[in-house]
Amino acid sequence: MDFDFLKFFDACDPSRTLIIGNQEDRQYYTDFASVRGGKIIELVKRTILLKARTNQPTCQLFTGHIGCGKSTELRRLQSDLEAQGFHVVYFESTEDLDIADVDITDIFLSIIRQVTESLKKVNIQIKPSYFQELFNEIADFLQTPVELSYENEFALPMGLGKLAAQTKESPKLRSRLRQYLEPRTSNILEVLNRDVLGVATEKLKLQGKQGLVVIIDNLDRIDNRSKFGGARTQPEYLFVDRGDQLRQLNCHVVYTIPLVLLFSNEYQALTNRFGGGVKPHVLPMVPVLNRDQSSHDQGLALLRQMVMARAFPTTEPEERLEHILRIFDSQETLDRLCCVSGGHIRTLLGILYRCLQEDDPPISRDCLERAIREHRDGLTLGITDDEWELLHQVIQQQTVRGEEGHQTLLRSLFVFEYYDEQGRWFDINPALRETEKFRQFNGNS
Repeated sequence: MDFDFLKFFDACDPSRTLIIGNQEDRQYYTDFASVRGGKIIELVKRTILLKARTNQPTCQLFTGHIGCGKSTELRRLQSDLEAQGFHVVYFESTEDLDIADVDITDIFLSIIRQVTESLKKVNIQIKPSYFQELFNEIADFLQTPVELSYENEFALPMGLGKLAAQTKESPKLRSRLRQYLEPRTSNILEVLNRDVLGVATEKLKLQGKQGLVVIIDNLDRIDNRSKFGGARTQPEYLFVDRGDQLRQLNCHVVYTIPLVLLFSNEYQALTNRFGGGVKPHVLPMVPVLNRDQSSHDQGLALLRQMVMARAFPTTEPEERLEHILRIFDSQETLDRLCCVSGGHIRTLLGILYRCLQEDDPPISRDCLERAIREHRDGLTLGITDDEWELLHQVIQQQTVRGEEGHQTLLRSLFVFEYYDEQGRWFDINPALRETEKFRQFNGNS
């Protein structure tokens, strides 16, 4: 069986998102639904399929740890829906937005740009006159050199792209633009729905499509900083205060949202704003341990497959395991990698990638331990005594409470969230269990 090291090295890059619609990437994909508390992406897809039968738009929320595999799952959703006959516009909001400072009009303009650009590729042109007039007004108001006119046959996405690029790099320009657009938010939403999304859906159906789906990734990364002098955080403002407007899009839409909102006092208000109590879909970690700290055999087996699929993507799953010794010096070394990652996909790939940067396979246990120490030292560098005390409480109670707990423990990847038959539970990052500080706080020698 052939082994291509360069392809393996590239496939293990932790910054790479698998594009499931691409046949090569699909070979690398591992479905963790059986150990993640349910078929989350199937729920999202089924909701869209059922509502599409009665021509009703849907709005769904998706969240989880940064790096746990959300983008890959959303790409799978895109591929599955396209196979069902939908036109899917997937984009990363960070292409257009400064995640440190986002407003609702920024999101709407980004949606307009991404949708019209995507439709252009299937020979559907959307040219609402309202935005032509609005762009001319913006140009006059900002007195900016950005060309926003409709001199070209199809300038809407191009003009929005130039505007997004310039405002993303200039907070002052962005602030002035918002002052101008905020009073016009309702009009922008109305025209977006009628003359962009509505027209797009009609034209797509003439092409035989089921409808339009917009998936907006990376909004979960927006900063949890204060807005309006500290009265609200940025996530609360966008998804709670302005949630009614975000859910009104005239198409099927999936937003990624910050995990912190699930620990906020505004959680109930959030679910009410987005459809009468419908809860966000949460993607947890892949379990490597059960609640009682015994080995989670199924989770470990799937993580082994994920690693070996990147080495031998065209080989049957069971046969891949026969070639572990071509990639690692022992199965124990592979299992050590899977366990220390805590089931956090990006961490696992990051440690593996670090090993491959150092040496060719088979990866030795010594090489892996050096990569683990490097990861562990970077993780523990800024942990205070108070935070170690919080970690001790997590071990005892297997839960995290409140926004402060989220910000301190989950966002920093000190603690991971899992699901089992009893529901959600939390555990300390396995790498932290191996530190001397952890042993001190837990009374171990």
